[in-house]
Amino acid sequence: MPESFTRTSSRVIEIPRANIDTDQLCPARFLKITDKANLADALFFDWRFTPDGKRREPVSFIDEPHNQGRQFLLVGDNFGSGSSREHAPWALRAWGIRAIFSTSFADIFKGNALKNALLPIVVSPERHAALTALFAANPDGEWTVDLDALKVTLPDGSSFDFEIDPFNRTMILAGTDEIGYVQAKLPAIEAWEATHPARVESREGIPAQ
Repeated sequence: MPESFTRTSSRVIEIPRANIDTDQLCPARFLKITDKANLADALFFDWRFTPDGKRREPVSFIDEPHNQGRQFLLVGDNFGSGSSREHAPWALRAWGIRAIFSTSFADIFKGNALKNALLPIVVSPERHAALTALFAANPDGEWTVDLDALKVTLPDGSSFDFEIDPFNRTMILAGTDEIGYVQAKLPAIEAWEATHPARVESREGIPAQ
């Protein structure tokens, strides 16, 4: 089951680049890995490591000591384009990312992110410019994302609302997925079935009319 998310405060990592695709997030050679928890090193692998697996010098932004433990990304437009691999949000979550701010996300990536309790927060270009300026002025300030209230609070005390698909929001708040959601409804399903007679099958196995 995905980890629940209600309200989280964190410092931010900025990646001022548009069109970051899923192959940059998690290269295709890692797609055989099925254990989500072991994908942290795969995140931005080619940015962080040489082809023989040695850490690049100077270290990539995400490996810089002051970025350790930061859970929010501020990125450019069209984040998560490319292939539909779910390993991209898996790798982001394994590293510790919980929310991403962008002006737009690729549709399939957005859906995969929500299924893994990773919040793709869409902001307007004007809001994105303001967030970029705020980060530049205070790169160590903490932002707070409140999924229950659908609100982001910034270090200067200002806040703004954001939107998330209501059904996905319900599942993320509960720390469940579609299967878990249905299983939680089993008492109601069984009660409904108890009040309705079973279907009568004809000899040919076709439901009788």
